[in-house]
Amino acid sequence: MLGATVSNAAVNAEVISYPESIAAAQKVNWRIEDIIGGDKRLDFSKHFMPESLVRIDNLTFVNDEEKRILNQIKGHTYLSIFVIVEELIVPFVLDHVRASLDEDDYRVRAFLQFAGEEVKHIQLFKKFNEEFEAGFATECKIIGPGSDIARTILSHQPLAVALMILGLEWATQQHYVESVKDDASLDPLFRDLLKNHWLEEAQHAKLDIAMVLALAATMSKEEIEKAVDEFLEIGGFLDAGFRQQTILELEAFETATGRTLTEAEREEFLNVQHQANRSTYIGSGLIHPKFLATLGSIDSGQRARIEAVAPTFC
Repeated sequence: MLGATVSNAAVNAEVISYPESIAAAQKVNWRIEDIIGGDKRLDFSKHFMPESLVRIDNLTFVNDEEKRILNQIKGHTYLSIFVIVEELIVPFVLDHVRASLDEDDYRVRAFLQFAGEEVKHIQLFKKFNEEFEAGFATECKIIGPGSDIARTILSHQPLAVALMILGLEWATQQHYVESVKDDASLDPLFRDLLKNHWLEEAQHAKLDIAMVLALAATMSKEEIEKAVDEFLEIGGFLDAGFRQQTILELEAFETATGRTLTEAEREEFLNVQHQANRSTYIGSGLIHPKFLATLGSIDSGQRARIEAVAPTFC
């Protein structure tokens, strides 16, 4: 029995033709130099990330200055994680389109444009990282190497990887919306980063829906279930990485503030900040209505399965 025919209105509303995708992307198109560089510099007197994502106010032992420092450390994490993510998306998208180069020229153009924009995002995040490192006195380490993370994720079944990417793409919508809510307190450049990243990911999400549906259409119910098994395996792998990343953030926080936390404070930091990381990069995608609608259009039982798991990551 092949995967179910798409009938969910929410998914249908997001399906976009390849010519429409190309045209929409050309309208949105922005340049890195319009966002950062020259006199456009990070303002280290401000927070970078929305509080709803970093959850620093949940820590009971940090003062306002320490909250700003930790918020900026979390900003560095965000930049670095998305470099890793975008670097694995590019080969995945190219592999997806390579198998059918002679079938639909518009499809090929749309997915190549998708890949090209992801390379631009990599350059954008790296440019922000350079600016961060020039203005932040403490080294902030990141999990990796990214190539090993990518290799592990890409070893999974294509539908599992496509679902992971789709969840992250819809998550960037929430990241931007939350930054708008906190606009008075955030650095304008970081807000522009979140906004412009989302503007292009909005088109990528629609293309990724098409990819997910195309992959699922050739699969049996049992194969789709196995793909969701692997999707959850990827989530577990990433979650373990975010736990390690939280330890690195703790080390950077202690160095930057000159504090040595007590055991109780360290435990609180790791618990609160690990949950913040898993919510930002995993949970916010799992609970996004459009991600769930896409999964539900493939298999309603697998949607229910993810809905049951999602609260752990939120």
